[in-house]
Amino acid sequence: MKIALFGTSHWHAEMHLDAARAAGASVVGVWDENPAHAAAFGKKHALPTVEDMSDGLILAPDLVVLMGHPTTLPARAQALIEAGIPLILEKPAASNTAAIADLAQLAAKRKGFVGVPLPNRFGPIFHAHRQLQEAGRAGRLAHASFRLVNGPPGRYRQDAVGWLLDPAIGGGGALRNLGIHGVDAVLSLAQGPVTLVSASVGNRIHDEAVDDHALLVLTDAAGTLFTVEAGYTYASMAPGGEFEWRLVTANATLVDRGDNASSVTLDDASTRALPPEPTATRYRLFMADTLQRLRDGRPPAITLNDYLAAMTLIDAAYTKARS
Repeated sequence: MKIALFGTSHWHAEMHLDAARAAGASVVGVWDENPAHAAAFGKKHALPTVEDMSDGLILAPDLVVLMGHPTTLPARAQALIEAGIPLILEKPAASNTAAIADLAQLAAKRKGFVGVPLPNRFGPIFHAHRQLQEAGRAGRLAHASFRLVNGPPGRYRQDAVGWLLDPAIGGGGALRNLGIHGVDAVLSLAQGPVTLVSASVGNRIHDEAVDDHALLVLTDAAGTLFTVEAGYTYASMAPGGEFEWRLVTANATLVDRGDNASSVTLDDASTRALPPEPTATRYRLFMADTLQRLRDGRPPAITLNDYLAAMTLIDAAYTKARS
């Protein structure tokens, strides 16, 4: 399949390029609002650069990965959806939830293919949990926690995307940017409506306009307890940070720490290592799944409606924390 990368200055652009190549796709063109950045990206990776998005579409990509600034991205996404171009729409795709709702409504009306990269849904414990469920061995989900804490927010300035630290543009801080992965995980697992029990959102150690730490407690209709923790409070500017996702059922404890994962099951008294998937390469799993779904004529695994649901819940968390 042919893929175009639009928005190379996004800090995930190289992850999408790696994922496309790992999936055996051909990247036919790259573009960015900043022509110099696109040219440098193209030269670095031996890819053709286009001066305008319309030039990239002339190359007839099967899929566009659309990234960029939240204030300009909604209009670009709208144009591509209206043109019937299949998309991966990178986050943050807008500065507010209303713009995401508009895109979701348009995609539904046009029957558009728009996948949203929340790739931790493809992590090893989710696969192990599904296998246990299919074998009738999982048991009731009792509680789950999703912790993602990265380094100081200044790293975004180093990546030349300092706008992410303006809440009027990025829509919030660590909770919106990182916590959305955990919130999406909660919504994907929950049975029935989710209740937000408590929300702590604050600026603990950094002098920034955006929050640098958040902790949410939630429950679903079945009484499952969920926690989501997100932060910019890890004491290193190096890539990575603290990552621990945990699912606990009546028969299993499943833990994912990014570079290692494990499954402990009660019925057979076993402890086993799960094949790990580093968080930086989970985009490969997401991309491979997205391309296969596109070939099969199926909708994406993670849609604009999923993105909208997570954004809406995060809005509620910010409101609850302020109150």
